[in-house]
Amino acid sequence: MIKQINLLEDELGVKLFERTHRGIHLTKAGISLYQDAKYIIGYCRDSVTRAKNAMQEDEDVIRIGTSPMTPAQILVELWPKIHEYSPEIKFQLVPFDNTPENAREILANLGQNIDVVAGIFDETMLDLRKCAGFEISREPICCAVSIHHRLAAKNKLAVEDMYGENLMLMHRGWSYYVDELRDDIWQNHNRIRIVDFDFYNVDTFNRCENSNDILMATKAWTNVHPLLKIIPVEWEHTIPYGLLYSTDPSETVQRFLSAVQRAIKD
Repeated sequence: MIKQINLLEDELGVKLFERTHRGIHLTKAGISLYQDAKYIIGYCRDSVTRAKNAMQEDEDVIRIGTSPMTPAQILVELWPKIHEYSPEIKFQLVPFDNTPENAREILANLGQNIDVVAGIFDETMLDLRKCAGFEISREPICCAVSIHHRLAAKNKLAVEDMYGENLMLMHRGWSYYVDELRDDIWQNHNRIRIVDFDFYNVDTFNRCENSNDILMATKAWTNVHPLLKIIPVEWEHTIPYGLLYSTDPSETVQRFLSAVQRAIKD
């Protein structure tokens, strides 16, 4: 094993491991290579799934992309009514790894390997990702905290409860609704410290739990991290939640969206 590691380091010209009398551990370069390798392996695995899905000729199949950050639970709940209005339509879940690269590729190419993804959005995001959105609901913006955080005992937060805390928000320009929340905090609750981050994924939730910071979240993400609790906040801020799909949807997707719309009205 040591010989193989040495050969790999020599071939790459990068030191991947630190050797000490206690054993070996990854260097920063090793961690970076490991994370990229995990992404490549996962992407290759998912590409096989997507290829198999592409072989299916059933025009009445809706391929739903799923990841921890984009669960398909809302469609599962609506399924009985959707099936009632469009019994010919079938679901096929297509898992994907929620990375910035995947998000860009999948959302820009909806209709090829994946037809629909559920999640939060606004017009800014839709323009950025070159896709369309179907609003199912306006979800209250909540906050996630570690189960060990002092606020975890509460079932609802007052804004003042977060004074003196760090609140993790997506960077300005990602969402009009998040920017509106940011401006409200800056103007009226400047005792809350805003910490920017660039992308929602499981690592973001890990960061929240490890740092003991507060993270902007929605109820849809309740099951993303077992050590975090998502708590409603006493403010009026909401964000659209629904389905993302191609700006040029197929006839099947159009029928599906029509069935979803009728199911919601019921």
